[in-house]
Amino acid sequence: MNATETNPASILQPTALAANLAAAKAQTSTGCDWIPYRGVLTPRQLDAPEVETGALLFGAAVYDLGWLRRIAVRGEDRFRWLSGMVTNAVETLADKTGAYNLVLNAQGRIQGDCYVWRGAEASESKLEIEATADQAEALLAHFDRFIVMDDVELVSLEDLSALGLAGPEAEKLLQSLGIAAPGEGLASRFGSVAGIAVRLCRRYSTAVPHFALWADADAIPALWQALVTAGATAVGAEAIEALRVAEGIPAYGIDIQSRDLAQETSQMRAISFTKGCYLGQEIVERVRSRGQVHRHLRALEMFPADPGEMPAPGAELRIANAAADSKIAGTLTSVGALKLDGERRIFAIGMIRAEAQVGNQQLVWTGGTAEILNSPPKFMPAREPARENA
Repeated sequence: MNATETNPASILQPTALAANLAAAKAQTSTGCDWIPYRGVLTPRQLDAPEVETGALLFGAAVYDLGWLRRIAVRGEDRFRWLSGMVTNAVETLADKTGAYNLVLNAQGRIQGDCYVWRGAEASESKLEIEATADQAEALLAHFDRFIVMDDVELVSLEDLSALGLAGPEAEKLLQSLGIAAPGEGLASRFGSVAGIAVRLCRRYSTAVPHFALWADADAIPALWQALVTAGATAVGAEAIEALRVAEGIPAYGIDIQSRDLAQETSQMRAISFTKGCYLGQEIVERVRSRGQVHRHLRALEMFPADPGEMPAPGAELRIANAAADSKIAGTLTSVGALKLDGERRIFAIGMIRAEAQVGNQQLVWTGGTAEILNSPPKFMPAREPARENA
């Protein structure tokens, strides 16, 4: 795993799904392999690695999203206030759509990231923030400092949890369960699966479709069973983390740090240059108007000289054939391996200096070479591997 294990396991709680799976597994084996991930405990692996990879890339895979939290933003001033706290559009969001955002301080440094969702229910437009469990408390504290005379209330929706569904067959599986997938982009709709009320959200992805199914936490085990019965393959956090890295989607606290500037993340999908003022906007505009930053997060594929070797986060990159005393060209922040058809491909996200991104220069690390990816990687279907007992 990457540096996702940010808190000691002893103080983390299992997700609604993890607790249920562990209780069921305790009846037949020695227990459940939990790992700390994004502020919770969740299953590491639920099937053979190649089965999990195959389901994510070519089929339909269901996984735990209990590490996400939803926070309702209420009050008459909610749209204006939240628009002043995040980098992307809020007031102009269409009903049942969402937007990815960065949260900055006055110096333009990133304090976190989140999704903002607008959902219509009756005559009222609801406004909610979606954040990872390891960020939720700090983001709430940050936001709370800026509620002064505003009619705004932040309410953690602690009774909700979510499951993820990913893969090219995910939409077909949802249709078989009687709920149509939302359209392109970040969109959501309400419906039911096996009699369970759900909010289905299309999530951001670059390689395969991703969806989140939000429901009452008590209903998560039954929803999981319904998706598995319909044909989804259960996968654990290791495979999901490896796919995140392969898709080049950075995570706050892992790839994005509090010292970083918005443009350094390469996540321009998070920034609106046409909305009104927001905290940290002056720095974002100054970077845009006066010149580019000197480093960016980039997705890479790693090619080790020894097939058994794998770089670790923190590994340094240099430009091939550069002088021994030349500047470090970049540093890896996340590394993940996808196992498929008896082989594995290693992907990474790294903070790369601007000069190393010019002209497709070859990068090297102590164990091999690296290539900056300008588009999502392509995968070929694998042989059907033998399954393990979950």
